[in-house]
Amino acid sequence: MFVINKVNKRVLTPNFNNSNYMGALASSLCLLHCLATPLLFIIQSCTDTCCESSPMWWRSLDYLFLALSFVAVYHSNKTTTKIWVGKALWISWFGLFIHILNEIFKWITIPPLLVYLPAILLITLHLYNQKFCMCSNNCIH
Repeated sequence: MFVINKVNKRVLTPNFNNSNYMGALASSLCLLHCLATPLLFIIQSCTDTCCESSPMWWRSLDYLFLALSFVAVYHSNKTTTKIWVGKALWISWFGLFIHILNEIFKWITIPPLLVYLPAILLITLHLYNQKFCMCSNNCIH
């Protein structure tokens, strides 16, 4: 995906080193993963296999997304100009972390739609932070 800057006709490439883009991408993939899990169980129940849960490789994606989200929140929190955005990013990440722990230990039953809230919040907050809360080069922290 390339964008042409209309002012000086240069081609702008997306900066995937940016923690907000990384966080939004990781959270989006996490959300897709969460949405696809029920489909995996439906497909599995329609077959004659005897497995009780999703495959290990599928469950390990939870930890991958959690780690990527942690790194993205950490770096985004360092560059945001609004304190509330940084706190909201950490609260959302912690919600995702608690959800994954709850999936393992089954402490409480969480309504299905509430499960997607931390991932949706992380996506929204990263995109908001990228658009409205980034320091310019002459910003002093």
